[in-house]
Amino acid sequence: MITLKINGQQKNWDGDPDLPLLWFLRDEAGLTGTKYGCGQALCGACTVIVDKQAIRACITSVSDVVDREVTTIEGLHPTGDHAVQKAWRQLNVPQCGFCQVGQIMQAAALLIENPKPTHDQIREAMAGNICRCGCYQRIENAVHLASTGV
Repeated sequence: MITLKINGQQKNWDGDPDLPLLWFLRDEAGLTGTKYGCGQALCGACTVIVDKQAIRACITSVSDVVDREVTTIEGLHPTGDHAVQKAWRQLNVPQCGFCQVGQIMQAAALLIENPKPTHDQIREAMAGNICRCGCYQRIENAVHLASTGV
C-alpha cells in the first residue's frame, strides 16, 4: 500500500508504484487539471509542484512522491485565487489554454522559490514550458504581476 499526500489529502493506493504520477492523478485520483502533452518532460503541460518544486508528472513515478507533498492545479487555491491565477485572468493570458495549467504551476513554484523574480529570472524559469500559441510575453507579464501581489 502506497500513501500519497495530494492537495493536502492522503490517498492510499495499492497499484503499480512505477505508474507515472500524471496517470495516477488523472485516472485514479480524478484530478484531470494536469494535462498530458508529450510524455517525455519536454513541454511542461504536466507540471505539478512536489515539495515546493516544479516537476513533470509524466516522468515521475508514484513511488517517487511517497511521503512528499504534491500540489496540482486543483489544490493551488480552493477558489482559483492564487496570485498567479488572478494575474492570468487579469492579463487574459491564454489563447487555446492547453499549456496553461503547466505554465501556472511552473510560475507558482518559481514564486515559492523567488517571490520577486526579475524578468530575466522569469524567462529562465519558464523556458521549459512550451506554449503552442506563443503567449510567452503575456505569461512573463502575468508572472511579474503575480510577484507584486496583484
